[in-house]
Amino acid sequence: MDQRFTFKDFFLFCGMGLIFIAVLLTLYQIDRQWNKMAKTQAIMDEQAKDLRALKGLIQSINQRTKSGILVTGDSSLRDVASSQIPVAFQQAHLSRQLPEFAEGGWLVQAFSVNLKSITPFVAEDAYASEIQGYILESLITRNPETLDWEGLLAHNWQISEDGLTFSFQMREQATFSDGQPVTAEDVAFTFEFLMNNAIHAPRERAYYNKIESVTASANHKVIFKFKEPYYNALSLAGGMPVLPAHFYRPFLKNPNQFNQSKGLLLGSGPYRLANPKTWKPDKGRVEIFRNPRYWGPVQPNLNRLVWKVIENDSARLTTFRNGEIDIYSARPREYQKLVKDPAIDKQANHFEYMSPVAGYSYIGWNQSRKDKSTRFADKRVRQAMTFLLDRQRVIDEIFLGLGEPAAGPFNPGSKQHDPDLLPRPYNPSKARELLKEAGYQDRDGDGVLDDKDGQPFKFGLVYFQGSEDTKRMVLFLKDLYARAGILLEPKPTEWSVMLDLLKKRDFDAMTLGWTSGIESDLYQIFHSSQISDGGNNNISYKSEQLDQLIEKARSTVDEEDRMPLWRQAEAILYEDQPYTFLMRRKSLTFANRRIHNLKKTRLGINLGAVPVEVFIPSKNQKYSR
Repeated sequence: MDQRFTFKDFFLFCGMGLIFIAVLLTLYQIDRQWNKMAKTQAIMDEQAKDLRALKGLIQSINQRTKSGILVTGDSSLRDVASSQIPVAFQQAHLSRQLPEFAEGGWLVQAFSVNLKSITPFVAEDAYASEIQGYILESLITRNPETLDWEGLLAHNWQISEDGLTFSFQMREQATFSDGQPVTAEDVAFTFEFLMNNAIHAPRERAYYNKIESVTASANHKVIFKFKEPYYNALSLAGGMPVLPAHFYRPFLKNPNQFNQSKGLLLGSGPYRLANPKTWKPDKGRVEIFRNPRYWGPVQPNLNRLVWKVIENDSARLTTFRNGEIDIYSARPREYQKLVKDPAIDKQANHFEYMSPVAGYSYIGWNQSRKDKSTRFADKRVRQAMTFLLDRQRVIDEIFLGLGEPAAGPFNPGSKQHDPDLLPRPYNPSKARELLKEAGYQDRDGDGVLDDKDGQPFKFGLVYFQGSEDTKRMVLFLKDLYARAGILLEPKPTEWSVMLDLLKKRDFDAMTLGWTSGIESDLYQIFHSSQISDGGNNNISYKSEQLDQLIEKARSTVDEEDRMPLWRQAEAILYEDQPYTFLMRRKSLTFANRRIHNLKKTRLGINLGAVPVEVFIPSKNQKYSR
């Protein structure tokens, strides 16, 4: 049968062609509009920058005029004169005076987990805290070199003689990223918000319940009154992230909307979300953008901060080698190879350090599951599990000696730590004695210990599936425990699922880590009151004696009197072993050489310092706006 090209086909062909051309024209027009919007945004950013600088210059002139000193000369709009820069901004200001300094560029990093939420108080991990640190601000901040407190949203503060009242005088020029002013009322609202039981903030309430009231006074003054003396009161009051009342107050009418949110995040910091209400953890990356309205006298150095979610360790290294991310935290085996790799040496600087606030890794032994006591409720069993763990071999063989065994929750260099408490040694004989006392024997000759009811000693160990080193450690532990007649079942798990299991306390044992601080408060993790209502005592550990010591230490303001109490508390944890404290690991960081002004401080490298101190010279800026 012949096939003929008819008029109908001709018109159909023409119609399809017109549609195709229309689509192309539409795409072209969209692209033009996008470019136009980008240029408009750039112009707006520049105008905002100039207006901020002009405002700062006017404030500087006013201040000098009031003090009887009027300085004429350079009227540069880039930054306020150094003499007018608050101490907290000095290092960021100095970075802008370096020869190769340039604004702009993106800093691209990687997370090993996909964040579940970045909403304040709802988010539960250090990754979300890292994001929040660039967006939310507090009244004061700690200097990473001197470790002293410096004013941020507040420019000065006073403490009453009895140590119960803290008054902060706030900076009048501070604004949130939507342009609304930061006021004392916002500080008072933040306290009201997090102390509302309908808001899911149990961890924060565990600390802030020591505060009796937060009152907004006249002239940008806010007053904190404590119920009783608290050794860390200044840090607690001054370090509270300030939330904008106009943004978060509506959620008090519908708390579940807030509690179930993924990305409700608005603050006064140097960076902001593209939309503070619509962020969702489903794009494999987190991006925050330079705040064009930032109130600070020193503006953000970088245009954008990006974190790509790359759960696999090897994939992160490949991405770093390819220059797709700027920062790589190396595993020990990689580190020893990478420092000798000429290509990596040409591409990146490396930093090896043990921070004085380095946290610790641990295995938590869950003592109550689904309202029933577990085998780990017996102290002798927990002690035995620690004696069966050869931590030094784990550090030497898996982490290549780039770490140190942990004896307890306090850093060995801390005044809180008792130097006489040494990490428990590997002692299988002692472990067998303790297990026998607890009623565990091989009753049927199959090589596996059984309890008094004949049930085999078997438990699951939950760990993050994306960490190759943790996987190797768990398999090593499986072999060690098997030699003692204990069956360990490795349970590799996604991060979001791990958080759910912790919240529900639905696990046998779990290996994780805690970050630390200059002085660590044990209340949130080990006080028995933190078992209920979503607190962080996820293993249901109870000790009345420890509770009393923690409470007494927290209310003892004098350091000389407080430190012996912390050491007694540490001794109880050492005896009870609710955790097997594993190790403190060195940070092994590679940073692309395009990132300038990176340096070590007493708190580690200044990569995460806010205000931002690092920058990217113009010639090294490879990303567009």
